[in-house]
Amino acid sequence: MKLGIIGGSGLYDIDGFEFMGEESVVTEWGAPSDAYRHFSCKGVDFYFLNRHGRSHGIPPHSVNYRANIAGFEKLGVERIISFTAVGGIRGVKPGDIVISSNAIDHTSGRAHTFYDGGLIHHIDFTEPFCPELRALLLESAERAGVEVKDSGVYICTNGPRLETSAEIRYFASIGADTVGMTLFPEAPLAREKEICYANVSVITNHAAGTGDTKLTTVEVVETMKAATERIKAIVSALPDSYTVNRKCLCKDALEGTKISK
Repeated sequence: MKLGIIGGSGLYDIDGFEFMGEESVVTEWGAPSDAYRHFSCKGVDFYFLNRHGRSHGIPPHSVNYRANIAGFEKLGVERIISFTAVGGIRGVKPGDIVISSNAIDHTSGRAHTFYDGGLIHHIDFTEPFCPELRALLLESAERAGVEVKDSGVYICTNGPRLETSAEIRYFASIGADTVGMTLFPEAPLAREKEICYANVSVITNHAAGTGDTKLTTVEVVETMKAATERIKAIVSALPDSYTVNRKCLCKDALEGTKISK
Protein backbone atom coordinates (compact mmCIF):
# COMPACT_ATOMS: atom_id res chain seq x y z
CA MET A 1 0.00 0.00 0.00
CA LYS A 2 1.47 3.32 -1.08
CA LEU A 3 0.63 6.85 0.01
CA GLY A 4 2.15 10.08 -1.28
CA ILE A 5 2.79 13.05 1.00
CA ILE A 6 3.57 16.52 -0.36
CA GLY A 7 4.88 19.01 2.16
CA GLY A 8 7.96 20.43 3.81
CA SER A 9 11.00 18.69 5.26
CA GLY A 10 9.61 19.04 8.79
CA LEU A 11 7.43 15.99 8.15
CA TYR A 12 10.30 13.60 7.48
CA ASP A 13 11.10 12.73 11.08
CA ILE A 14 8.13 10.78 12.47
CA ASP A 15 8.41 8.24 15.28
CA GLY A 16 7.73 4.71 14.09
CA PHE A 17 8.46 5.48 10.44
CA GLU A 18 11.35 3.46 9.03
CA PHE A 19 13.43 5.26 6.40
CA MET A 20 13.82 3.01 3.36
CA GLY A 21 15.82 5.32 1.10
CA GLU A 22 15.34 7.95 -1.59
CA GLU A 23 13.80 7.48 -5.02
CA SER A 24 14.95 9.83 -7.79
CA VAL A 25 12.49 9.86 -10.68
CA VAL A 26 12.70 11.42 -14.13
CA THR A 27 9.45 11.96 -16.01
CA GLU A 28 8.55 13.05 -19.51
CA TRP A 29 7.67 16.39 -17.92
CA GLY A 30 11.12 16.84 -16.42
CA ALA A 31 12.47 16.35 -12.93
CA PRO A 32 10.30 16.62 -9.79
CA SER A 33 11.09 19.19 -7.12
CA ASP A 34 13.21 16.72 -5.14
CA ALA A 35 13.85 13.03 -4.59
CA TYR A 36 10.97 11.09 -3.03
CA ARG A 37 11.84 9.96 0.48
CA HIS A 38 10.49 6.49 1.14
CA PHE A 39 9.33 5.50 4.63
CA SER A 40 7.46 2.44 5.87
CA CYS A 41 5.04 2.16 8.77
CA LYS A 42 2.58 -0.62 9.62
CA GLY A 43 2.50 -2.01 6.10
CA VAL A 44 2.07 1.35 4.37
CA ASP A 45 4.80 2.79 2.14
CA PHE A 46 4.95 6.58 2.41
CA TYR A 47 6.61 8.65 -0.31
CA PHE A 48 7.38 12.17 0.88
CA LEU A 49 8.11 14.97 -1.60
CA ASN A 50 9.25 18.47 -0.73
CA ARG A 51 7.18 20.65 -3.07
CA HIS A 52 9.62 23.57 -3.01
CA GLY A 53 12.82 21.53 -3.07
CA ARG A 54 15.15 20.59 -0.24
CA SER A 55 16.44 24.16 0.18
CA HIS A 56 12.99 25.71 -0.45
CA GLY A 57 14.38 27.32 -3.59
CA ILE A 58 11.39 26.81 -5.91
CA PRO A 59 8.67 29.50 -5.68
CA PRO A 60 5.00 28.44 -6.02
CA HIS A 61 4.57 29.64 -9.60
CA SER A 62 7.72 27.78 -10.73
CA VAL A 63 7.03 24.35 -9.22
CA ASN A 64 6.99 21.62 -11.87
CA TYR A 65 3.64 20.27 -10.74
CA ARG A 66 3.32 17.91 -13.70
CA ALA A 67 6.66 16.25 -12.95
CA ASN A 68 5.80 15.97 -9.25
CA ILE A 69 2.49 14.21 -9.88
CA ALA A 70 3.87 12.08 -12.73
CA GLY A 71 6.68 11.00 -10.41
CA PHE A 72 4.18 9.73 -7.85
CA GLU A 73 2.43 7.83 -10.63
CA LYS A 74 5.70 6.18 -11.70
CA LEU A 75 6.24 5.06 -8.09
CA GLY A 76 2.82 3.39 -8.08
CA VAL A 77 1.22 5.86 -5.65
CA GLU A 78 -2.59 5.96 -5.87
CA ARG A 79 -3.33 8.46 -3.09
CA ILE A 80 -1.72 11.82 -2.29
CA ILE A 81 -2.16 14.07 0.73
CA SER A 82 -0.88 17.60 0.33
CA PHE A 83 0.06 19.79 3.28
CA THR A 84 0.00 23.54 2.71
CA ALA A 85 0.54 26.77 4.64
CA VAL A 86 -2.27 29.23 4.01
CA GLY A 87 -3.66 32.56 5.11
CA GLY A 88 -6.95 32.66 6.97
CA ILE A 89 -9.80 34.66 5.43
CA ARG A 90 -12.98 33.61 7.23
CA GLY A 91 -13.78 31.57 10.32
CA VAL A 92 -10.19 30.51 11.02
CA LYS A 93 -7.18 31.77 12.94
CA PRO A 94 -3.42 31.12 12.89
CA GLY A 95 -2.65 27.64 14.15
CA ASP A 96 -5.91 26.10 12.94
CA ILE A 97 -5.75 23.00 10.74
CA VAL A 98 -8.33 22.68 7.95
CA ILE A 99 -9.22 19.60 5.89
CA SER A 100 -10.18 21.51 2.75
CA SER A 101 -13.56 20.65 1.22
CA ASN A 102 -13.52 22.69 -2.00
CA ALA A 103 -11.32 25.07 -3.95
CA ILE A 104 -11.11 28.02 -6.32
CA ASP A 105 -8.38 28.44 -8.92
CA HIS A 106 -7.16 32.04 -9.26
CA THR A 107 -3.82 31.22 -10.90
CA SER A 108 -2.64 31.92 -14.42
CA GLY A 109 0.22 30.88 -16.68
CA ARG A 110 0.77 27.51 -15.04
CA ALA A 111 0.80 24.17 -16.86
CA HIS A 112 -2.64 22.95 -15.79
CA THR A 113 -2.99 19.67 -17.68
CA PHE A 114 -1.18 16.63 -19.00
CA TYR A 115 -3.44 16.79 -22.06
CA ASP A 116 -2.61 20.10 -23.72
CA GLY A 117 -2.21 18.87 -27.28
CA GLY A 118 -3.71 16.12 -29.43
CA LEU A 119 -5.42 14.01 -26.80
CA ILE A 120 -7.72 16.22 -24.73
CA HIS A 121 -9.64 15.34 -21.56
CA HIS A 122 -12.11 17.53 -19.66
CA ILE A 123 -12.16 16.04 -16.17
CA ASP A 124 -15.06 16.56 -13.75
CA PHE A 125 -13.77 18.68 -10.89
CA THR A 126 -17.03 19.37 -9.07
CA GLU A 127 -15.47 17.92 -5.93
CA PRO A 128 -11.71 18.58 -6.10
CA PHE A 129 -10.84 16.36 -3.13
CA CYS A 130 -11.33 12.63 -2.77
CA PRO A 131 -14.13 11.99 -0.24
CA GLU A 132 -12.59 8.71 0.91
CA LEU A 133 -9.21 10.32 1.57
CA ARG A 134 -10.82 13.27 3.37
CA ALA A 135 -12.72 10.82 5.57
CA LEU A 136 -9.47 8.98 6.32
CA LEU A 137 -7.81 12.25 7.34
CA LEU A 138 -10.70 13.24 9.60
CA GLU A 139 -10.70 9.80 11.23
CA SER A 140 -6.93 9.90 11.71
CA ALA A 141 -7.08 13.37 13.24
CA GLU A 142 -9.74 12.21 15.69
CA ARG A 143 -7.71 9.13 16.60
CA ALA A 144 -4.62 11.30 17.14
CA GLY A 145 -6.56 13.74 19.30
CA VAL A 146 -5.84 16.63 16.93
CA GLU A 147 -8.60 19.19 16.48
CA VAL A 148 -9.25 20.07 12.85
CA LYS A 149 -11.87 21.96 10.90
CA ASP A 150 -13.72 19.55 8.63
CA SER A 151 -14.41 21.98 5.78
CA GLY A 152 -13.04 25.07 4.11
CA VAL A 153 -12.72 26.55 0.62
CA TYR A 154 -9.12 27.12 -0.49
CA ILE A 155 -8.48 29.81 -3.12
CA CYS A 156 -5.16 29.50 -4.93
CA THR A 157 -3.28 32.58 -6.15
CA ASN A 158 -0.16 32.84 -8.29
CA GLY A 159 2.24 34.40 -5.84
CA PRO A 160 4.96 34.82 -4.93
CA ARG A 161 3.65 38.11 -3.57
CA LEU A 162 0.99 38.07 -0.88
CA GLU A 163 -2.48 39.42 -1.67
CA THR A 164 -3.90 42.92 -1.37
CA SER A 165 -6.62 43.64 1.18
CA ALA A 166 -9.04 44.34 -1.68
CA GLU A 167 -8.30 40.93 -3.19
CA ILE A 168 -8.97 39.25 0.15
CA ARG A 169 -12.31 41.07 0.48
CA TYR A 170 -13.19 39.85 -3.01
CA PHE A 171 -12.10 36.29 -2.22
CA ALA A 172 -14.28 36.33 0.91
CA SER A 173 -17.25 37.54 -1.14
CA ILE A 174 -16.99 34.54 -3.47
CA GLY A 175 -16.80 32.03 -0.65
CA ALA A 176 -13.09 31.49 0.04
CA ASP A 177 -12.03 30.63 3.60
CA THR A 178 -8.29 30.21 3.10
CA VAL A 179 -5.74 31.48 0.58
CA GLY A 180 -2.56 29.80 -0.62
CA MET A 181 -0.36 29.44 -3.69
CA THR A 182 0.19 25.72 -4.36
CA LEU A 183 -3.10 23.80 -4.66
CA PHE A 184 -3.46 24.43 -8.39
CA PRO A 185 -2.60 22.82 -10.71
CA GLU A 186 -1.46 20.13 -8.28
CA ALA A 187 -4.96 18.88 -7.42
CA PRO A 188 -6.42 18.64 -10.97
CA LEU A 189 -3.21 17.04 -12.27
CA ALA A 190 -3.62 14.29 -9.68
CA ARG A 191 -7.20 13.81 -10.86
CA GLU A 192 -6.00 13.50 -14.45
CA LYS A 193 -3.72 10.68 -13.31
CA GLU A 194 -6.66 9.09 -11.45
CA ILE A 195 -4.84 9.56 -8.15
CA CYS A 196 -6.88 10.34 -5.04
CA TYR A 197 -5.94 13.73 -3.58
CA ALA A 198 -6.80 15.59 -0.40
CA ASN A 199 -5.48 18.73 1.25
CA VAL A 200 -4.57 19.63 4.82
CA SER A 201 -4.03 23.34 5.32
CA VAL A 202 -2.37 24.99 8.29
CA ILE A 203 -3.47 28.57 8.90
CA THR A 204 -0.18 30.39 9.37
CA ASN A 205 -1.37 34.01 9.30
CA HIS A 206 -4.34 36.30 8.95
CA ALA A 207 -4.89 37.15 5.28
CA ALA A 208 -4.19 40.74 4.17
CA GLY A 209 -6.48 43.28 5.80
CA THR A 210 -7.99 40.80 8.27
CA GLY A 211 -5.34 41.25 10.98
CA ASP A 212 -3.62 44.12 12.71
CA THR A 213 -0.01 43.49 11.74
CA LYS A 214 2.15 43.36 8.61
CA LEU A 215 2.32 39.95 6.95
CA THR A 216 5.79 38.39 7.16
CA THR A 217 7.32 35.08 6.15
CA VAL A 218 8.72 34.80 9.68
CA GLU A 219 5.17 34.48 11.00
CA VAL A 220 4.38 31.84 8.40
CA VAL A 221 7.44 29.71 9.17
CA GLU A 222 7.05 29.94 12.95
CA THR A 223 3.35 29.04 12.91
CA MET A 224 3.97 26.11 10.55
CA LYS A 225 6.74 24.80 12.80
CA ALA A 226 4.44 25.06 15.82
CA ALA A 227 1.82 22.94 14.01
CA THR A 228 4.28 20.29 12.81
CA GLU A 229 3.86 17.93 15.76
CA ARG A 230 0.08 17.90 15.30
CA ILE A 231 0.53 17.23 11.58
CA LYS A 232 2.92 14.38 12.37
CA ALA A 233 0.35 12.91 14.76
CA ILE A 234 -2.26 12.83 12.00
CA VAL A 235 0.16 11.19 9.56
CA SER A 236 1.18 8.64 12.21
CA ALA A 237 -2.46 7.61 12.64
CA LEU A 238 -3.10 7.09 8.91
CA PRO A 239 -1.88 3.45 8.67
CA ASP A 240 -4.42 2.29 11.27
CA SER A 241 -7.31 2.88 8.86
CA TYR A 242 -5.57 2.74 5.51
CA THR A 243 -6.87 0.28 2.95
CA VAL A 244 -5.69 -0.54 -0.54
CA ASN A 245 -9.24 -0.77 -1.91
CA ARG A 246 -10.50 2.42 -3.55
CA LYS A 247 -14.26 2.77 -3.98
CA CYS A 248 -14.21 6.46 -4.92
CA LEU A 249 -14.63 7.88 -8.42
CA CYS A 250 -11.02 9.11 -8.59
CA LYS A 251 -9.78 5.79 -9.96
CA ASP A 252 -12.02 6.21 -13.03
CA ALA A 253 -11.65 9.98 -13.42
CA LEU A 254 -10.80 9.86 -17.15
CA GLU A 255 -13.79 7.75 -18.05
CA GLY A 256 -16.08 9.71 -20.36
CA THR A 257 -13.82 12.78 -20.46
CA LYS A 258 -12.08 12.36 -23.81
CA ILE A 259 -13.23 14.88 -26.41
CA SER A 260 -10.58 14.74 -29.13
CA LYS A 261 -11.07 12.44 -32.14
